[in-house]
Amino acid sequence: MENCFAASTFLTDSLELELGTEWCKPPYFSCAVDNRGGGKHFSGESYLCSGALKRLILNLDPLPTNFEEDTLEIFGIQWVTETALVNSSRELFHLFRQQLYNLETLLQSSCDFGKVSTLHCKADNIRQQCVLFLHYVKVFIFRYLKVQNAESHVPVHPYEALEAQLPSVLIDELHGLLLYIGHLSELPSVNTGAFVNQNQIKLFPPSWHLLHLHLDIHWLVLEILYMLGEKLKQVVYGHQFMNLASDNLTNVSLLEEHCETLLCDLISLSLNRYDKVRPSESLMSDQCPCLCIKELWVLLIHLLDHRSKWSVSESFWNWLNKLLKTLLEKSSDRRRSSMPVIQSRDPLGFSWWIITHVASFYKFDRHGVPDEMRKVESNWNFVEELLKKSISVQGVILEEQLRMYLHCCLTLCDFWEPNIAIVTILWEYYSKNLNSSFSISWLPFKGLANTMKSPLSMLEMVKTCCCDKQDQELYKSSSSYTIFLCILAKVVKKAMKSNGPHPWKQVKGRIYSKFHQKRMEELTEVGLQNFFSLFLLLAAVAEVEDVASHVLDLLNFLKPAFVTSQRALIWKGHMAFLLMYAQKNLDIGVLAEKFSCAFREKAKEFLVSKNEEMVQRQTIWTLLSIYIDGVQEVFETSYCLYPSHEKLLNDGFSMLLRACRESELRTVLSFLQAVLARIRSMHQQLCQELQRDNVDLFVQSSLSAKERHLAAVANALWRHFFSFLKSQRMSQVVPFSQLADAAADFTLLAMDMPSTAPSDFQPQPVISIIQLFGWDDIICPQVVARYLSHVLQNSTLCEALSHSGYVSFQALTVRSWIRCVLQMYIKNLSGPDDLLIDKNFEQAVEKEYMKQLVELTRLLFNLSEVKSIFSKPQVEYLSISEDPKKALVRFFEAVGVTYGNLQTLSDKSAMVTKSLEYLGEVLKYIKPYLGKKVFSAGLQLTYGMMGILVKSWAQIFATSKAQKLLFRIIDCLLLPHTVLQQEKELPAPMLSAIQKSLPLYLQGMCIVCCQSQNPNTYLNQLLGNVIEQYIGRFLPASPYVSDLGQHPVLLALRNTATIPPISSLKKCIVQIIRKSYLEYKGSSPPPHLASILAFILQLFKETNTDIYEVELLLPGVLKCLVLVNESQVKRLATENLQYMVKACQVGSEEEPSAQLTSVFRQFIQDYGMRYYYQVYSILETVATLDQQVVIRLISTLTQSLKDSEQKWGLGRNIAQREAYSKLLSHLGHMGQDEMQRLENDNT
Repeated sequence: MENCFAASTFLTDSLELELGTEWCKPPYFSCAVDNRGGGKHFSGESYLCSGALKRLILNLDPLPTNFEEDTLEIFGIQWVTETALVNSSRELFHLFRQQLYNLETLLQSSCDFGKVSTLHCKADNIRQQCVLFLHYVKVFIFRYLKVQNAESHVPVHPYEALEAQLPSVLIDELHGLLLYIGHLSELPSVNTGAFVNQNQIKLFPPSWHLLHLHLDIHWLVLEILYMLGEKLKQVVYGHQFMNLASDNLTNVSLLEEHCETLLCDLISLSLNRYDKVRPSESLMSDQCPCLCIKELWVLLIHLLDHRSKWSVSESFWNWLNKLLKTLLEKSSDRRRSSMPVIQSRDPLGFSWWIITHVASFYKFDRHGVPDEMRKVESNWNFVEELLKKSISVQGVILEEQLRMYLHCCLTLCDFWEPNIAIVTILWEYYSKNLNSSFSISWLPFKGLANTMKSPLSMLEMVKTCCCDKQDQELYKSSSSYTIFLCILAKVVKKAMKSNGPHPWKQVKGRIYSKFHQKRMEELTEVGLQNFFSLFLLLAAVAEVEDVASHVLDLLNFLKPAFVTSQRALIWKGHMAFLLMYAQKNLDIGVLAEKFSCAFREKAKEFLVSKNEEMVQRQTIWTLLSIYIDGVQEVFETSYCLYPSHEKLLNDGFSMLLRACRESELRTVLSFLQAVLARIRSMHQQLCQELQRDNVDLFVQSSLSAKERHLAAVANALWRHFFSFLKSQRMSQVVPFSQLADAAADFTLLAMDMPSTAPSDFQPQPVISIIQLFGWDDIICPQVVARYLSHVLQNSTLCEALSHSGYVSFQALTVRSWIRCVLQMYIKNLSGPDDLLIDKNFEQAVEKEYMKQLVELTRLLFNLSEVKSIFSKPQVEYLSISEDPKKALVRFFEAVGVTYGNLQTLSDKSAMVTKSLEYLGEVLKYIKPYLGKKVFSAGLQLTYGMMGILVKSWAQIFATSKAQKLLFRIIDCLLLPHTVLQQEKELPAPMLSAIQKSLPLYLQGMCIVCCQSQNPNTYLNQLLGNVIEQYIGRFLPASPYVSDLGQHPVLLALRNTATIPPISSLKKCIVQIIRKSYLEYKGSSPPPHLASILAFILQLFKETNTDIYEVELLLPGVLKCLVLVNESQVKRLATENLQYMVKACQVGSEEEPSAQLTSVFRQFIQDYGMRYYYQVYSILETVATLDQQVVIRLISTLTQSLKDSEQKWGLGRNIAQREAYSKLLSHLGHMGQDEMQRLENDNT
């Protein structure tokens, strides 16, 4: 009673009393659990948790600390504690009924939130008084009631006479009270929810208090009747009432009648719950509408079972069975009128449901605490009869009902001892219906279809059936047949645990006897599925070898046509047994021999089948995939390998691999990788065990045998799989990723177990495999990148190879990495033109391959040799990038810097050799990009990387060892045959790639020319040829200096602070311009003259002008001014002339340069006689810039005038003399003097 009685605590086992404590206050029913009991299942004030039940059964004082005063207050009246019940029993019971009536009248008041607090307090007060009175009756019987001697004839005191009548009066009053309150099932429905006020106190409506008071009355009446019998040890007759058989009412008959009535009431309440529950949720729903109802069930179980042990009375199960049988027989007309009429729409289902729920109540001990170790009384006899009714063939059995029945049965198997009869009854039904699918039309079917998808799923189903705890969703997830298998597994396991092998022999005999040739021939596909499920379960819980052998014998009874159509299912069943053998660590030899032979035959059929026969191939492949997946599971499951495991890897795989297409190959190679991984793992475990100290000879012999078995399996893999991978290295048949993965796994296997590798790979099998898949230049880069990533990830392998001294492992790996980066845009190496075509460079490389390259780059930069290069002080500024292209640039630069910092000749020579080893046949790597099909991204990558290589490794290429490679790079990339054909246009992508990278080549070649160990005429010639070819090819169409800013030849001269020898490059450029671009063919000017003049002007603007360059180029510029009349040419030539004269002024200080004077003198001698007007005009321009230059030419000019006049023989040339005088007028007094001399000259 909330807020009225204080919380009680457990009675101790010794039941010691401590006066003044509150633990012994009157208990009552309450479902308002407030967790004060510390996680108890019932309220702390309950009859269980307070210890009231235990005190009742042990015949102890019900409330030892209560009713100790001389008087007590009941129903607001003071009474003498020791005599009140004798003197005023009828008055007290009358007041009790009056209080009940008062509580019933409260139900008529509307219970809204405003009134609920007042109604709750009133109802709670009434209930306290009533419960207190009934507890007083119990205490009075225990303490004060005296047993009267019926045979004594001594006169007694009137009180004693009344006291002698008290038991009979109590029988009458209690009977009357029960008649007054009626049945629990007749009470109005009660909402067990409560109002909660602002102080978090729960407030209940009067209906809730009435229900719980009725529960208190029903139970306390039973307690009083039981205590009365225990106290008096004799039958007590009532005086006022008789039972229905016209017999006098006694304490025993009233107790039993009340028990029956109370059980009927509880059944009725449960029936109301059951009618609202779906079959699929029957065991998940709570049977009791209120926690107090559940407590009442537990109290009845303990009381009735206790009575049955110490008196001739029925146990709880007998009471319940009797009532349920009446319900099942539908004989309500034979019931007593006082009993409530119980009717159910599904009496069978309800019987299963209530028995299962009530059976779960047996776990609670006398304190209401769950005790899993408590011995539970079973009710198998009734359940067996119930089961027979449930599967009776007289009516139609619905699967949805059967699932619920069997789920209940399975739950009971958890609670009770094993019962073989249950399995026998069920097997009789299912053996006749084995071909049924046991499905429910409205429920998605999950069970059988999923179960039979694979051998592993079949075993998973069996494991699920064998689990101790089953899923609550079993109804929806499993058929009734599957639930039967769960029951079978549970019963057999529990029976064998307690009784040895005898129960299994019983079950085996029952089941085996149902299968014979005729029965096997009658099986459908579903029946065969059910057949395998059954026998797999039997194998799991009992003798696997015996069951598997029997299954193989029974399968021989199947018709050949049926075997053909259901071969996939039969193979799954076989493989499931194989897996079970492996899981139990048994030798699989018997099953493996037959199964592997069947696989070989199917693999042969698959090989000879034609690709057009798709249906046949698919059928065969289904079988083969079952075998492959199953064998993989066998290897992954097996604790150790036996010789029989090798049988599973026969030559059927060799035939299968040759017949597979890409998708099928993926499956087979995934299987291979899984098996290889398992073998390596088992080998490592064996090695660890062999390395342990104090291994005795027996263990050592056993481990050695296991190692031999492992080696045999590894040999089979080399024999049947690796030869195929080796043959497919260059083909497109095997997916690149799986080819690389499988090859890497074999490499690791060769590292762990080198002796198992083929003889042609000995004595260094690891090196031989890496040579095939990692270092061979004909292997697709996608394969190489992925393969080497796997190899480099294994630190043990890398360490061993780096110190083997057999080959340059790290250098060859770097070479392969360089090739993978350079060939990132090449899809297939089978033909040079089979390239990826994509405008977007990033998309041109497959994402997966780029990820692989990034990973390979990361791993490669962890190699000690590469780390050593980047660890040099001068290289620290080069950051390592995960971008493969940037990383390769950094690597080339780092190698070049490292070489430049070496001091000794021997170190430099070794570095050159190592660098060339890094590159390998680098021109072969880029050759596919230079084919007929032009691919922009590939050309950009090729020319860019080679340009960086030429510039960064210029000092290396200056050595005689490396110069040949440089010559080949220049010839292949910059001076191919198509470039030398001037009339032929280069493809635009190629020209673009050269334009971007040409500065790198020119700078690198310039350094090589300057630092070459021996003067190399051919190299200088190559440099000149490159400049000659590309100055003209990149000249702009319009001769504007601004358009020449990005000319690659000019770009090569910029940012030359780090390249001191760059002046020689400019010198070479000037020589090429003088030789090839300013030469006149007869009187015809050279092509693109204006653009060349603009180029020269830009060249002088961007660089420091040397007098030597002026000496080379000025004659050509002057010739243009004399002979070409095109305005653009004249303008640009004049600008060049002015720039050169000014440049010479800077270098020669006050005196004009002798070379400049010499050039002009020669110019006057060549053109002064014929083109005197142009010459004088040009010199006038020069005179405005530098008078001294022209003054020094006066004598030459005068002599040229005289020679001209003499040559023509016409006397003085007045026009020429006037033009000359005009020039002299610009030369100051020196010009005036020369003019005077010419006037005075009479020659």
